[in-house]
Amino acid sequence: MPLFELRGVSFQAAGRTILHPVDLTLETGRITGLIGPNGSGKSTLVKLLARQAVPAAGTIRFGGRDIGEGSARDFVRRLAYLPQFLPAADGMTVEEFVRLGRFPWHGTFGRFSDEDRAKVAAAMDACAVTGFRERLVDTLSGGERQRVALATMLAQDACCLVLDEPTSALDIAHQAEMLAMLGTIARERALSVVIVLHDINMAARLCDRLVALGGGRVVADAEPAGIMRPDVLMKIYGIGMRIFTPPEGGAPIGYVT
Repeated sequence: MPLFELRGVSFQAAGRTILHPVDLTLETGRITGLIGPNGSGKSTLVKLLARQAVPAAGTIRFGGRDIGEGSARDFVRRLAYLPQFLPAADGMTVEEFVRLGRFPWHGTFGRFSDEDRAKVAAAMDACAVTGFRERLVDTLSGGERQRVALATMLAQDACCLVLDEPTSALDIAHQAEMLAMLGTIARERALSVVIVLHDINMAARLCDRLVALGGGRVVADAEPAGIMRPDVLMKIYGIGMRIFTPPEGGAPIGYVT
């Protein structure tokens, strides 16, 4: 069963079309990267997938049923969403913040069970944040905060993770660390991931499939090898690029000519 099925999905804001009618099917169990220049519609698309916005037209199916069916609580048990800007964590420790991921499973007044505690502990271990579980989130570095955010998503125990530019504020070392961690976790846990990324080389390294948007339309859709070509990158970004394939193997690397 496909993860997402979009048919004729569009979005408008302030009288302007942000996303033109899109037909797209995303597979379960894969890491799909959304790429493209600023203003291409990437963040709008992930908001629609995460039920943070409603399309102007068209239909979205998630896990075989209309995305609008069911309660919000049922939806967030199946899908965890990380927006571009992290929510405030005033006065919260790392462990308290990660515990928020269990909210869909016990509600506001529900008892925090042994299972909840185990899920939180496992999520913090997977994201290497257990060592500073008692520190305030607001005192952490950007890279540490993103790992805490990822741990919160894992504690949510959803089968699908949707992330909007999780590395945009990180230096290159922390970008590589964050994405390597995400890739390892996704494959070990057989999770489906949809992620917006700006760095085409990082995206090609992490993702099983890349969907490129431009002007609110899908302009390219293929596995990384089919995207990392000068003609395709020109179509996506409108700039001349060349491709270098490392002699030791691995994903090809694009660079501006």
